[in-house]
Amino acid sequence: MVLTRTTNHTYSHPFPTVTLAFFLRYYSPQLNPFSSHVLSTDTISSHVDPVTGRLHTTRIHLKKSRMPSAVVKLLPTSVTGGGGDKSSYVLETSVVDMKEGWMKTESRNLNYTGVLSVVEEQHYSSSPPDASSPTPSAYSNATALTIPLPLSPNTFVTTTFSYRSSLGNKKHDRAHVDSAETPDESGPRRLGSWISGWGANRIQRSIESIASNKTDDQIMKSRDGMGMVLERLRNNGVVSVLRELRRREGKAVFDQ
Repeated sequence: MVLTRTTNHTYSHPFPTVTLAFFLRYYSPQLNPFSSHVLSTDTISSHVDPVTGRLHTTRIHLKKSRMPSAVVKLLPTSVTGGGGDKSSYVLETSVVDMKEGWMKTESRNLNYTGVLSVVEEQHYSSSPPDASSPTPSAYSNATALTIPLPLSPNTFVTTTFSYRSSLGNKKHDRAHVDSAETPDESGPRRLGSWISGWGANRIQRSIESIASNKTDDQIMKSRDGMGMVLERLRNNGVVSVLRELRRREGKAVFDQ
């Protein structure tokens, strides 16, 4: 069973600006104070499909991470590794179609997946979610070349979170046992007995519910961070924003 949660939001900025803000949101805490938990960002691959013209990007983020305190209290330390702050990797993939005006992204955690796997899917569009966008076939090539579609002043985002806990499944139990730092050979048996006592399904649903309840706070911080980046881009312009960030970081200023 997978627990899902979907929300909708509207940015009062055109689609091209919002897509740029998405890729800049972790650039620096000076640009987005809500990104201080992001330790590093690396681009694994980025290319434009020569047929569709779509930009495909894969990035990996290293973030400060801490399991919800309720989960830490619920599970043995052999599973959680303790309740202290840790770092975890998040894999992000995105596809941008500037011509059709949409972007799809997916982010998923690469650590603690046996305890909880969280997948965030977002769909950014220049048209509302309930609006029917015209298909490319609705326009002739001549029309598409001579009459560009008007740029919407807003960008609409649909975000879906999926939570799945596999704790209690045999293959994940084995992985946790192998990685647990406990010299006591009875540790694996204690973990198995603990799961059996509570019931794997009950534990999984509890973990998924706890994580889902923290979504509101995460979404608000994410939107606030995007909003700050968007306002800086609108007020100062793209070149000025990037130039100032690079100046503060001591990097050479690029030419226009």
